[in-house]
Amino acid sequence: MADRYPPIASSSALEYVTVTKKPIQRCAWCGAAIVASGGSGRPRRYCRRSHRQRHYESQVLAERRGINDDELLVERAKVNRLHDLLFVLEAACEDVRTDLDASGEQPGIDIYRQAVRVLLEAAGPLRESYLEPKADPRA
Repeated sequence: MADRYPPIASSSALEYVTVTKKPIQRCAWCGAAIVASGGSGRPRRYCRRSHRQRHYESQVLAERRGINDDELLVERAKVNRLHDLLFVLEAACEDVRTDLDASGEQPGIDIYRQAVRVLLEAAGPLRESYLEPKADPRA
């Protein structure tokens, strides 16, 4: 079996390093990435204390209304907003596909760069939004 790493011939030679990535921890309430504290103890489940409280309130509300863990209460306006943002991204993808196919030949790097810019612009608002479950027990 061949060596996986080439021998180091001199101090100026290239060295290989194996990097192990930990899976990204996500908030159990909003899904935002949680920065690992690096300390001892249990890993954090929520990005904010208020999200831990919202999760508790949503459990109480779900129990009162007989909603199981697989169901979610979300405001219709927020779902509609998410659908609108998804539609914008879908339309941008279709436009880019049509433009790339219509060129007839292999598009150049500038065309691909513009296509990526269009997709990033369409995805920006979607990336910044999230559906937060309804947790107000008075609702």
